[in-house]
Amino acid sequence: MAWSKDPSLRGFFKGITNCLSALLAAGRYEEIVELLDMAPYDMGCYRQYGVMALAAMGRKAEAIGYEEESRGLNDSPVAIARACEEIPLSSGLVDEAYRRYGLVASRAGTHLAWFRAVARKYPHKKPAEVLEDLVELTPGKEGKWFAAAKSAKLFDEAVALANRAPCSPQALTRAARDFVRGNPAFALEAGLAALRWIVEGYGYEVTGLDVLDADTYTMRVPETGDRVRGLLAGDAPGRDFAAAALDRHIGPS
Repeated sequence: MAWSKDPSLRGFFKGITNCLSALLAAGRYEEIVELLDMAPYDMGCYRQYGVMALAAMGRKAEAIGYEEESRGLNDSPVAIARACEEIPLSSGLVDEAYRRYGLVASRAGTHLAWFRAVARKYPHKKPAEVLEDLVELTPGKEGKWFAAAKSAKLFDEAVALANRAPCSPQALTRAARDFVRGNPAFALEAGLAALRWIVEGYGYEVTGLDVLDADTYTMRVPETGDRVRGLLAGDAPGRDFAAAALDRHIGPS
């Protein structure tokens, strides 16, 4: 009645979700689709029942198209991707699910958790491939994937990502500390990257202690003084701040 064409009846009904859910549980799939065709507006939270109904009837390609049509300004692309992802997965089309929806559908609170969610859901994919695909999906945020690359022991990739786009100096310094003995070459590059981004003016609540910590772990590897001085040679926003903190370690820049 609320979705009818009669203006005297049309309006909001708080039991819409309950109705659609009950019809789905009862297996009355055609009625769900017919009812949604009457809706005066498209909302992903309602259309998802149409997707599940179509998929349950074996009309999986149609279900995917139906879900993708619901993309609106207020609809979550992650929720849509998750709904669509289940359809090829249920048919054993794992590669298609990964290629079309898997990355977006696995989005999590942090980039590290996001990477782990994808890798866990699609174990046949090599970690390096998953990382590359996620980096490509998020241009300009390469530095945020540093922790993911480090956790997968993709150290060369981690260093490259940390130098392509801003990365948390504190995260880089922790990496330098943790690997200064086990992987000193990686520790050196992580520490230098931390100093670089501090000098460039990046980082949240960076203090002089953060500068000294990064320098401490890089200076444990011989012959890095020149590289540190090179970072301080320009006129970047954080150059004076970093130079003042480092003066007593490597001498005036």
